[in-house]
Amino acid sequence: MGLGTVVVTGAAGKVGSAVREALRGEAGRLVLLDRVPLRAEAANEVVRTVDLLDAAAVESALAGADTVLHLGGIPDEAPLDELLDANVLGTHHVLEAARRTGIPRVVLASSNRVTGCYPAAHRTAPRDPVRPDGLYGVSKAALEALGRLYADKFGLSVICLRIGSFEEEPSEPRHLATWLSPRDAVGFCRAALTAPPSTRFATVYAVSANTRRFWRLPTEADSSTAEDFLAYTPLDDAEGYASRIDGADEAAGPGEPQGGRFALPGFTLPHLRSGANGR
Repeated sequence: MGLGTVVVTGAAGKVGSAVREALRGEAGRLVLLDRVPLRAEAANEVVRTVDLLDAAAVESALAGADTVLHLGGIPDEAPLDELLDANVLGTHHVLEAARRTGIPRVVLASSNRVTGCYPAAHRTAPRDPVRPDGLYGVSKAALEALGRLYADKFGLSVICLRIGSFEEEPSEPRHLATWLSPRDAVGFCRAALTAPPSTRFATVYAVSANTRRFWRLPTEADSSTAEDFLAYTPLDDAEGYASRIDGADEAAGPGEPQGGRFALPGFTLPHLRSGANGR
């Protein structure tokens, strides 16, 4: 079944580039948005240079779409005001444009870092309370809350993908738990775009089938509820790369945070705005 017209925000990013290439042959029309100028590479591609903070431009770009894959935003730790603009207000503009133009399905790129302060021994499910490991995680938790609001109040079908460590190959010990391969990233995005219309709201961890993973997969029996089910089974396992990774045998202690270095105070402190007293 064709995907119709799909809008991808953040199309110049790492995940956006991978999804663009994969979906090019499946979408009738692929509308690619980014602040960075792009060039169309196929007859069915339309490229638009759009700042997600420009609500009118976002609504114009989304008009006529069947689904939206929202990947745009700041992808790492930053000052909170910048994250709120790019990741929360930008998402609000996408959801509001979808509501106003009648787009039934929006897929939002969240992050595993909304729960990065859970200990490594905890097999985290989407229904667990959020425990962000930094300001970036806070912004993604807010993104999920906006998605829930638009699903509950306005009837949009919204699926939030808590994206793992997206890399061509895992390259550090934490990736053995958190890796998301390009093939699985495309699989999760495709499954979210094509999920049944009855899926009103879902939050799932988009992670490969890593032996050491921290999070429950969306097809695991004890986590497959209406709140966290998506019909995609990941194919790749970071364990196959363990022999190439220094420190692979030094697993995180059961009480250490899943976020690793992202959960340390020193990761966020440089991004906190100093007050008048300089403290």
